[in-house]
Amino acid sequence: MLLLAVFPLAMIFGALWDLTTMTIPNLLTVALAAMFAVLVPFTGLPLPEIALHVAAGVAMLIVGMGMFAFGWIGGGDAKFVAATALWIGWYDLLGYLLIASIIGGALTLLLLWFRTMPLPLFMQREWILRLHDRNTGIPYGVALAAAGLLMFPETVWLKVAAHAA
Repeated sequence: MLLLAVFPLAMIFGALWDLTTMTIPNLLTVALAAMFAVLVPFTGLPLPEIALHVAAGVAMLIVGMGMFAFGWIGGGDAKFVAATALWIGWYDLLGYLLIASIIGGALTLLLLWFRTMPLPLFMQREWILRLHDRNTGIPYGVALAAAGLLMFPETVWLKVAAHAA
């Protein structure tokens, strides 16, 4: 059951943390990667398939850091997408990225619209004010986490857990 809990809980925590603080803690991404290493031996995956999961994580770390260097995404997002890709794996990576892009685009449009509206007094909380600020970025970790949650049922993790049950 631990196989089924770690990833979704990390996605939910990452999304909420990014939404409310505009950051993703390094501890979360390190813990997500570490839990992959701890749990993957219990999946029965052959070594070449584990290597493809690792390759997906490394590839996304390189791409993410490049995007961070150009100022396109935050450093937390770059690390979060890499740790998520480690769990998603190579075969489902393109689908994950496509879904994250669609959700991210929708989130961006929603926030741009939200930032044009006057903010009612009852909504003037620190984290909402930060989201409402036109000079603030987009909490893209929300889109990355939502896509991870949508892709999770397609991954090997749910199949292994179902087989064990």
